[in-house]
Amino acid sequence: MRPLRYSINVTLDGCVDHTVGVPDAESDAFHADSLQRADALIFGRITYGMMGVWRDVAHGRREAWVQDWMVPFAQTIDAAKKYVVSGTLDSVDWNADLIRPDEIEARVRALKAQPGKGLLVGGVMLPTTLAQMGLIDEYEFVVLPRVAGHGPRLLDGLTSMVDLKLVSQRTFKSGAVVVRYEAVRG
Repeated sequence: MRPLRYSINVTLDGCVDHTVGVPDAESDAFHADSLQRADALIFGRITYGMMGVWRDVAHGRREAWVQDWMVPFAQTIDAAKKYVVSGTLDSVDWNADLIRPDEIEARVRALKAQPGKGLLVGGVMLPTTLAQMGLIDEYEFVVLPRVAGHGPRLLDGLTSMVDLKLVSQRTFKSGAVVVRYEAVRG
């Protein structure tokens, strides 16, 4: 059985807006490694659309903001198998399959039942749905040394508590702290 891991950057005040992070080589390498520890990625429509920028980087189409240390992350996400949950998209590409909202629980359970390293979910709204269904096995947060004061909040709207057990932590030179938890099942 493959575990489902939720991985995301979060500020000290719980903001998960992708624009509040400060990327650096160390955190980018960590996220590339995190992607490689999964057999497939599960994204909602918005995250899938945002991550598409890495396809261009992986294929050598670089904009001014792209640094050399970003390329391994781009190549890793480009090659990964993806599943996209959407009720509005008619089709997906980029090595992806479409999952309709009414299929989420059954499809994710089926994916988890397959042998392999694991599955990775990112984003804001889809992980809340998966946590509510009790489908997330591991929570991996890169806690940024920043207070955003605005933006979407981590697992906002979750209606029941999820008990967690700390399994590892690591501090980056930037002061960001990676904390990894496993869900405690009753």
